[in-house]
Amino acid sequence: MNIKPKQVFSTYRWEGNTGLDNVKYCSHCGMKFVQKMRRGRERLICPKCGFTHYRNPYPGVVVLIIENGSVLLGKRAKGCFLEGKWCLPGGFIEYEENFLSAAKREVKEETALDIEVLSIISVVTNYFTPDLHTLVIVLLARITGGNLCPGDDIDELKWFPLSKPFPEMAFEADEHIITRFWNTELEGAPIDPDLAFSIENSSP
Repeated sequence: MNIKPKQVFSTYRWEGNTGLDNVKYCSHCGMKFVQKMRRGRERLICPKCGFTHYRNPYPGVVVLIIENGSVLLGKRAKGCFLEGKWCLPGGFIEYEENFLSAAKREVKEETALDIEVLSIISVVTNYFTPDLHTLVIVLLARITGGNLCPGDDIDELKWFPLSKPFPEMAFEADEHIITRFWNTELEGAPIDPDLAFSIENSSP
């Protein structure tokens, strides 16, 4: 069975959301922003230094780790966004990282495992809340070392069959990605082999 690709997921009505409501002051000089039209939409402009505040989605990665027909999922820890629900390992990309090193770091922090990234499976946009939009790169990986142990934002790890059933999932995109992989055996797009292994070799 072929599952149609889906790359935009929304948990609220995002149309018209500018993401400007909670931003008041210029990060460069501290002056209060004013709203003005610029490049076809309302934006926050500093009347003193002219700085324009652009609100962008947060870049992130999630990692599909497959072993013996099962996928590794983590239960989100108390206090996390959507706590108690399950998700693929992953997180936000830090400024000094590329997306491959971010994936390996996040997996190491959340699972204690070392991985080799095999391919890029998808890229998805998530509209979670008016203050949280993400752009997430989905990667396929295999385990190369480490001992499975939950950490960081994850308080439990389990293997679940690719064929389902899954536990209560935090993110619609994760379930779609797993289901589509199971039904299509996606190979994904190749990645730079020099950056596939160690975190150290993935640094800028």
